[in-house]
Amino acid sequence: MIDLPQLVARFHDHLDFATREGVFEPTAFSLATVSPDGRPSVRIVLLKAADDRGFVFYTNTRSRKGREIAASGRAAMVFWWGPIFRQVRIEGPVTPVSAEEADAYFASRNRGSQVGAWASNQSAVLPDRETLLAAAKDVETRFGAGPVPRPPHWSGYRVAPEVMEFWYGREDRLHERVQYTLEKNGWVERILAP
Repeated sequence: MIDLPQLVARFHDHLDFATREGVFEPTAFSLATVSPDGRPSVRIVLLKAADDRGFVFYTNTRSRKGREIAASGRAAMVFWWGPIFRQVRIEGPVTPVSAEEADAYFASRNRGSQVGAWASNQSAVLPDRETLLAAAKDVETRFGAGPVPRPPHWSGYRVAPEVMEFWYGREDRLHERVQYTLEKNGWVERILAP
């Protein structure tokens, strides 16, 4: 019987293969969320960690995705590595990472990205690009040459998998799909038609 550590290890095997094969931005994935009235939304974000606790990404918590996660508590992810004909799908509940994890990751970002996290009211309508650039300049002035702390509205989320699917591209569109679903007695494997 398979368990979550084995599934995460299989995911890392795929990610490592994509990296070795030179896939552009192999940690990029599509993140799908849904609004309280059922409107789906999807965007590309970058994976920052993956272990037995789940799959982690970081963002402005006041962004559309942040608001939708707060409302539903769930998300879906898709990693698509076209050049190697592989895909991994993940679905599950979402929880915030700890403040310590968020602080540590934020501190590892380059200064420009740190400034941008303060300057951008992500997903809000801007009158023009100059407004964003002026906000970034104000942040730079505010913090000077000192460290840029993590904004209170910026953190990470962890998707705890309840469904994982591994897709392998095959000839004649007879693709291989292996789905694992977390049920009462553990993970159940199913082969799905392409």
